[in-house]
Amino acid sequence: MSARGYTLLEATLAILVLAILLAGLAVPLSTQVTLQRLAETRRQLDEAREAVLGFASAHGRLPCPATPSSRGEERFAPGSDARDGRCEAFFDGFLPAATLGLANLDDEGFVRDAWGAKANRLRYAVHGGRPTGGIENALTRVNGLRLATMDAAGGATWLVICASGTSADSQGCGPATLQLTRRAAFVVHSSGPNAPHEPPRGSDEARNRDGDGIFVARDQDADYDDVLTWAPIHGLLSRMVAAGRLP
Repeated sequence: MSARGYTLLEATLAILVLAILLAGLAVPLSTQVTLQRLAETRRQLDEAREAVLGFASAHGRLPCPATPSSRGEERFAPGSDARDGRCEAFFDGFLPAATLGLANLDDEGFVRDAWGAKANRLRYAVHGGRPTGGIENALTRVNGLRLATMDAAGGATWLVICASGTSADSQGCGPATLQLTRRAAFVVHSSGPNAPHEPPRGSDEARNRDGDGIFVARDQDADYDDVLTWAPIHGLLSRMVAAGRLP
């Protein structure tokens, strides 16, 4: 009996040790999957950024954001088009992936990030609604930057990116130390793995969805998992000069 009892005890301990080892492996595996999805999403954002810059080089303007009903095509405001560049949603729209000719679209013409839910469609914002160099919607109207002049464009405030939304308001980031840039021509971003859930009111993630042209980009943690990329106005101007669209 003692020998049998000892064998059962050994078996129980072996199972316990195995369970502990498997639990220890599960966390690194989950972390590895998350890191892979994050890397893939960043690659998608970089590809989208280059596609938007390529569109500007070819068309002399940036595309308007898509809307939920536009099937991945850019959407101008009613009665508007590229001649005045008035978008239906400048700051809270989606990447116009169908307009840009991107691949791997969902059944409605949008690109989803590596987490893959419908709520994970890549979002896109472009500066507009305020005049620059006396030209309204200079970025999204044909030859708008040429009309506004490069000097005016280079010195203007465009989209603002903050390192934290705690002190940010509709005018900027608050303390200068929190300002990453105030000259982003456009932003492309992913809402991360928690995209299906509405961001808490007043959170940094909510700042990226409130439609005021102020965005937050910071390290991911339990309260923030958005991923952003953007193009500074001088990078856009350089691309357009190289393409013969400016000056």
